Order: sequence, then C-alpha cells, then structure tokens
Amino acid sequence: MLKHEANNGIEILNFNAVSNLNILIAQSLKEEVAQYLTKANTKLVLDLAGIEYVDSSGFGALLSILRNAKNNDSQFKICNISPDVMELVKLLQLHNVFDICENVDRCIETFE
Repeated sequence: MLKHEANNGIEILNFNAVSNLNILIAQSLKEEVAQYLTKANTKLVLDLAGIEYVDSSGFGALLSILRNAKNNDSQFKICNISPDVMELVKLLQLHNVFDICENVDRCIETFE
C-alpha cells in the first residue's frame, strides 16, 4: 500500500494507488508505518498526495502514528494534503496537532 524512499536518513512514505484513507486501510496503514518507527529518533514523512478522502478511522490511524512517533522520540510530518482533506483537518482542529508541510521538500527542510 505504501511506497518507501529514504533521503538523508529521512523515511518518506507515500500511497500507491490509494485515494481513500478509510476504515478499509486504517489498520494496515498503522501496522505498515509502525515498521519504520521501531528505532528511536526516526524522521518520518507521510506524503498524502493522491488521498482525496479521509474518514474518522483514517484520522484515528494518523493520530495513532503520531502518538507512536512521539513515544519513540521520533518526528512525524505529513504533506501534500488535498484541499478537501485540509478542510476536514481544520474543521477537526488537527492542523494544530500535526506537523503539516506543503510538500516533501519542505518537510525535509524543516527537520531538526
């Protein structure tokens, strides 16, 4: 479901032929991303390019990934959020919770 790329020690994950982040893939997303958060101080970017819809299970999965990253002293950023999904993110006040960048390059620049 996810494609992986590494760039200077930063793990970059993006979706492969997925347009909905919903209950059907939320659990497998959490499990797949957890593999990259097994060691402390991981820098992880989840690229949401192509994702047009996120339901409550999808947001729950993203929050679970964020909690997992924080518990592991890792950094987690998301980027390339579609305008429709960004509306939901703002409506749910999650733009104050997640570290959101406009694209992968910007995420890479902002890592400490």
